[in-house]
Amino acid sequence: MDFTFDARTEELRAALLSFMDEHVLPAERVADGQRAALDSPWANPPVVEELKAEARGRGLWNLFLPGSEHGAGLTNLQYAPLAEIMGRSPQLAPTATNCAAPDTGNMEVLAQFGDERQRKQWLEPLLAGEIRSAFAMTEPDVASSDATNITTHIERDGDEYVITGRKWYISGAMHPDCRIFIVMGKTDPDAADVRRQQSMVLVPRDTPGVTITRAMRVFGYEDHYHGGHAEVVFDRARVPVSNLIGEEGGGFAIAQARLGPGRIHHCMRLIGMAERAIELMCRRAVSRDAFGKSLAQQGVVQNWIADARVAVEQLRLLVLKTAWMMDTVGNRGAHTEIQAIKIATPRTVVGILDRAIQLYGAGGVSQDHPLAELYAAARTLMIADGPDEVHQRSLARREIRKYR
Repeated sequence: MDFTFDARTEELRAALLSFMDEHVLPAERVADGQRAALDSPWANPPVVEELKAEARGRGLWNLFLPGSEHGAGLTNLQYAPLAEIMGRSPQLAPTATNCAAPDTGNMEVLAQFGDERQRKQWLEPLLAGEIRSAFAMTEPDVASSDATNITTHIERDGDEYVITGRKWYISGAMHPDCRIFIVMGKTDPDAADVRRQQSMVLVPRDTPGVTITRAMRVFGYEDHYHGGHAEVVFDRARVPVSNLIGEEGGGFAIAQARLGPGRIHHCMRLIGMAERAIELMCRRAVSRDAFGKSLAQQGVVQNWIADARVAVEQLRLLVLKTAWMMDTVGNRGAHTEIQAIKIATPRTVVGILDRAIQLYGAGGVSQDHPLAELYAAARTLMIADGPDEVHQRSLARREIRKYR
């Protein structure tokens, strides 16, 4: 295994670091100030559109998508360090570079499983950053950690599908530019194989019978830059049968294909959050005095910073190994590693952010510093894309199987 950055990666890293320092990080306060004047709390502040134009001009656009036909043609190993850099400002950088979830996963689905018409109608404007999208799988009335539990019905009626069900925490659905949902539901609830009961269909947001009933908060935050999260009701919403993605019964497999790259993207951005936290801890430590000496001279603070550095270095190596394996043996071959990073990264980064918040005291839980919002984002990722316990169960069963 060789994790040395190649020339293409180094070139993009340098360009992205420059973009972050010169434009993204200074824009964080600007965006917060502009948001108060917007009609919708989930709309992009003007500075975000300026950042998007700047990113495109620098060639920092759609970096996440591996296929050269639609994206930058990077491997997972090449993209991983770029996602880490963007994780230093998860509120702005992914959106500015058109690498923000849930659009990334939806674009991957359309690129891999969509037909020519679907790609023309929905993938192209998503790649251009002209619209946003949402992925509707999670439901409030069942344990959605087991995707076979979903109850939304997708019934065929002639040349149309009729969708009925209730979803929640549908990321991106509150954004005014959201135009399309990818909805997962059951087309054959009686199929013997529970993993062949589900299908995915494209549902335009303005389809009659689609109602956004409320916005969902995350630890009290609106989560603006994810486009918000919504509870959505589908009341006999009708779409053409041609809106089916892939084949009937293929929804579960598509969901698994979608989540593999998404998990490594999340983990690399989390490492970027941890790096930001370490930087903030160090800056705070050298600028504050308590009990007759600087915080940087306090043994407990030194331990926090040292432990954080060790943890980040360990995580990065594990995530880079996972990216390398995804490139060399595929997502299925890297299943254990993908689950390992999904378990280890959020919980470790939550701990680092918790120490950083403690070091900042009251300021750490305030809106004056990014730590509280970063903590909320990191803690959510112990649930999103599958709770830790689900991954632990699956990983443990795979390990035990070797000894039977």
